[in-house]
Amino acid sequence: MKKLSVLALALLAQSAFAQEAATPESTAAQLLDPAKVADIAKDPKAAVQAMTNLMDPATAIIMMQKGMDPATFTKMAQAGMSPDILKSYAAFLDPNMYTKWLAASMDPNFYLAAMSPLMNPNMYMKWMMAPLDPRVLQMGLAPFNPNMYMNWAMAPLAPANMNLMMAPLNPNLYTQWAGAAADPKTYGTWGAFMNPATYGNIANPFAGFIPVPAAPAK
Repeated sequence: MKKLSVLALALLAQSAFAQEAATPESTAAQLLDPAKVADIAKDPKAAVQAMTNLMDPATAIIMMQKGMDPATFTKMAQAGMSPDILKSYAAFLDPNMYTKWLAASMDPNFYLAAMSPLMNPNMYMKWMMAPLDPRVLQMGLAPFNPNMYMNWAMAPLAPANMNLMMAPLNPNLYTQWAGAAADPKTYGTWGAFMNPATYGNIANPFAGFIPVPAAPAK
């Protein structure tokens, strides 16, 4: 009875954290995006859901499938050059993120939700059946497909990769990075200290002077 009660509590906790449940497809896409992979660590609920999906072999299968496509690495390089990656990792300077994790560390439902995949027998059954998954069998036959080698051989000539190689010569790239670095919104709560509007008239050296009306024109 104790084991059943613990399992029931874990399932209830998992359902509480699954209001915005992510799918294995979305988790795999997020892990392969340098500009979004850090979002998993910003929210305890997102972290628990990502861990749950990582326990599912479907997530690993999807990531292996995408790893055989050269377009996946092109998208990763594009995201790595985007200023969005600065906005993503600068959020770790926001104290609100650590407040969320502190609250989660004192919530027993957080630990139960994190442990629930380990107590789910269906998860182990999925791993036992994973070698017979059609997607796994298809990947096993991929080395015998000449189209895979052709895609990799032609990847350097793909328009997306050509644009990626020319991106460092584009001054707009550096303008976007400078704009993101100077934007107070990039730094979350700490960005308020960079915003002159936060200080009001204190930042204006002429705020204390009484304006003198101009003399009427004759």
